[in-house]
Amino acid sequence: GQKLLHYRLVEKIGEGGMGVVWKALDTTLDREVAIKVLPDAFSQDAERLARFEREAKSLASLNHPNIAAIHSVHEAETSTGSLRFLAMELVSGEDLSDRIARGPVPLDEALAIARQIATALEAAHDNGIVHRDLKPANVKVTPDGKVKVLDFGLAKAVVPGATSHDRSSSEASPTVTSLGTIAGTILGTAAYMSPEQARGGAVDERADIWALGAVLF
Repeated sequence: GQKLLHYRLVEKIGEGGMGVVWKALDTTLDREVAIKVLPDAFSQDAERLARFEREAKSLASLNHPNIAAIHSVHEAETSTGSLRFLAMELVSGEDLSDRIARGPVPLDEALAIARQIATALEAAHDNGIVHRDLKPANVKVTPDGKVKVLDFGLAKAVVPGATSHDRSSSEASPTVTSLGTIAGTILGTAAYMSPEQARGGAVDERADIWALGAVLF
């Protein structure tokens, strides 16, 4: 398959406004990883690129069992130009959205999932990182019941002007998957947004707590 540096792309596993995700093989360490290739426009903007790399470093330092790990950030030259990509932990299992679609989740299973999501958010918040797009599709449940929260903050670092309505740059977080604009830049998915997030106002960890409540509901 196609290669990016020492990563061999195996198959595309997702695509959205924040880039394309591939299952890949790290040929140096002989391990499977997820590769998120960022949008072309992103690589052309030095300010957004610098902000993203700062926040990616913050996320990489979390090292929490319920947060999908970021291994590294890379730049590669291709036949069409330069591109940026993330090498991340490849998480097996199904999205919580798929699990919910299969039928009612028993109370004990739901509580175990909720507890793990909450501990992941607590760890991120303690490090000044806000998710901004918590939803079932961003929660992975492995076959043995372990939860991994995905996509901490990419949109905050990638979207132009995304800093204008936030309390501090330290709260930026590199990963969200959908966005819109109403009197400012809105980062997140409407059904799980807090009121202030939907208005395009300042967002802090309380928006994640609201979203967690919506996920549990």
